[in-house]
Amino acid sequence: MQRTVTSRIVLDVIEPAELVFAIAVSRHYALAEERMDATLDGAAVALEELEDAHGTRLHRIRPTAGRFVLDYRAAIDGEGAVETASDVDLLAATRPSRYAPSDALAPTAVAEFAGIDEPAERLRAVSSWVGTRLAYVSGSSSPIDGALETLRDRKGVCRDYAHLVVGLLRALDVPARLVAVYAPGLEPMDFHAVAEAWVDGA
Repeated sequence: MQRTVTSRIVLDVIEPAELVFAIAVSRHYALAEERMDATLDGAAVALEELEDAHGTRLHRIRPTAGRFVLDYRAAIDGEGAVETASDVDLLAATRPSRYAPSDALAPTAVAEFAGIDEPAERLRAVSSWVGTRLAYVSGSSSPIDGALETLRDRKGVCRDYAHLVVGLLRALDVPARLVAVYAPGLEPMDFHAVAEAWVDGA
C-alpha cells in the first residue's frame, strides 16, 4: 500500500527568526519519494535536517524577513517498523509533563478507573472515557492549554484529547506519549495528534 502526504506552509517573517518544522516522514518508513522545497521571497533556501532519538526528522532555518514558503511531499510504501522502547523511554513516558500533568490528574484517574488493572484494558477505558466526556470544538483551546484545562472545559481539538489521554494513562502507570501524524483523507490534508501507549511490550 502506498500513501502520499503533502504539506504547504506560507509565513510572512517580519524579523530574523529560527524556524523548526516537524513535517517530514519519520525515518521508520520506506520512502518511495520525497521532496522538500523552501523559498524566501521566491529564492530557494536550504534547511538543516536534524533527527531525534525516535526518528523524528526536524528541519531548521534561520530566515531574514520576507515571505517564506515550504512545500513538502512524500510517498510511503508499506507500514513503519515496530518501535522498541528503552527503560529510559518508558520512564520518560510515565512522568508528568507540561501538557500532561499526570500527578495532578492522578485523583481523577484513580476515581474513574479503579479496579482496572490490565494496561490494555486501562487504555481502552481511558480512551473511551475521554472520547465520551469531551466535545470537539475548533478554536476552543490555546497553544498553552494542557490536559487540566481540557478536563475542566470538557472541549478541545485532537491535541487536547491526546494530552488528556496521555496524562490519565501516565497517572495509571501506563507509559504514554503524544505523537503527531498526518491524517490522510482530510481535505485539505492536515496534521493530527494521537496518544500512543506502551502495552504488552509494544
